[in-house]
Amino acid sequence: MSAQLAAGTYRCRDVYRSAALAANAGMTWIDTAPNYASGSAEASLRPVLDAWPQVSVSTKVGFVSGSDRQAARDAGVLPGDRNQGHCLSRPYIAWQLARSRVRLGRVPDLVFVHNPEHGRMNRSDLLRTLTEAFEELESAADAGEIGGYGVATWTGLSSGMFTVSEIVRRATEVAGPHHHLRAVQFPVSLIRLAVVADALDGCGALAEARDAGLNVFASAPLGGGELLGAMTEELVRVIDPEASPVQAALLVALSAPGVSYVLLSASTPAHWADARGAASREPLPSGRLRKVIDVLGA
Repeated sequence: MSAQLAAGTYRCRDVYRSAALAANAGMTWIDTAPNYASGSAEASLRPVLDAWPQVSVSTKVGFVSGSDRQAARDAGVLPGDRNQGHCLSRPYIAWQLARSRVRLGRVPDLVFVHNPEHGRMNRSDLLRTLTEAFEELESAADAGEIGGYGVATWTGLSSGMFTVSEIVRRATEVAGPHHHLRAVQFPVSLIRLAVVADALDGCGALAEARDAGLNVFASAPLGGGELLGAMTEELVRVIDPEASPVQAALLVALSAPGVSYVLLSASTPAHWADARGAASREPLPSGRLRKVIDVLGA
């Protein structure tokens, strides 16, 4: 199945407007987190989710927004340093999930463990933290408080702190073969081509996720905007001579083997129309992807 576009809200200045435009453009998934938009993203999404009930939503646990920190301390779920900005203890996860359900106005379809590598240099400590987080998330899934869960990471996979196979193994140890681990989220783009090169060779995070039956949410497909200024005419021609620069960049993430959703933040109907033009194209064949990788040097 070809990858689909989905709406991300990480860098949205106006989450409500961006999400409403995405839903109106036909996006069927919106991804957010309690710490996005200075802690206001989830509440801003509620009217959009009410208006488009068919749209699925994923949120996250881990980062502590400044607006939530005092409430978490008052609830006794935020241990350690007073300025702690990241927490994956079971009490904090349970507290944050309850808060997210209220803000979103519904049970989230997915909850990602958000950058579990944050502040952790020891692999064994990180994997132990993931196990405890999965225990709480399995409990929430069994209770119908979340649809499922996953892991969203920026550098955890690329740095070797953990692998997709290790994540799956931990979920299986916690809940057996019928666990609720459903997805992983990590960057896939022209500036993150190593993961694509690995997938073409049948290895790495994308291949492991595919083999485990996990959905992959590709984040930062435009490199946080950095790619827009780097899309030369030559590079666009190598990817697809009939595509716009944005479409060419998106096509790489949309065509990467194993990617299910490509998360994009777009602020105007024209931006979404351009992005949909990429999603409507045939995925790039493996030979074309290899040529792009050769040109750029993954």
